[in-house]
Amino acid sequence: MTTENADIANMLAEQRANFLITVRGINEEQARTRTTASELTLGGLLHHVVNNERHWMKVIADLDATAEFDMASAGGEYLMADDDTVAGLVAEWEQVADATSAALETLDLDLSVPVPTAPWAPERIWQSARFTVLHILREISQHAGHADIIREELDGANTTRTWASEAGMSF
Repeated sequence: MTTENADIANMLAEQRANFLITVRGINEEQARTRTTASELTLGGLLHHVVNNERHWMKVIADLDATAEFDMASAGGEYLMADDDTVAGLVAEWEQVADATSAALETLDLDLSVPVPTAPWAPERIWQSARFTVLHILREISQHAGHADIIREELDGANTTRTWASEAGMSF
């Protein structure tokens, strides 16, 4: 694996770990609880980051120049389904993350990837695999921040205190 691919893989793992702190120790009811003015919940965000990573890595793998965004799936993207569990979504993300890491071992980051068309982007565009993977990283990072705020409102826990505590610091 090149240094760049390894750096990206490590940063993805780091940001996944940040996000996963926000769902550590919560139950299914808490995962579905809104704590801010937003409609977002911890379970809904977890559902989204799992699907987002899986989707974009499939776009890279398929290289389908005729792909269209699946509008039918968009409505439930930020919702934790009735039969979803936190443990199940975390396990699913571990599998997706393992597949991403394996793909990054040999992925040519300069590979040109066709982006699925969508109502908001009806013309086909192409972007590098690098840009696509960095989009996944951005999504995880952005939503880890959202999740941290939701968790702090839920029960006072937050990522910074958790990392500090695990490093032996006390408040």
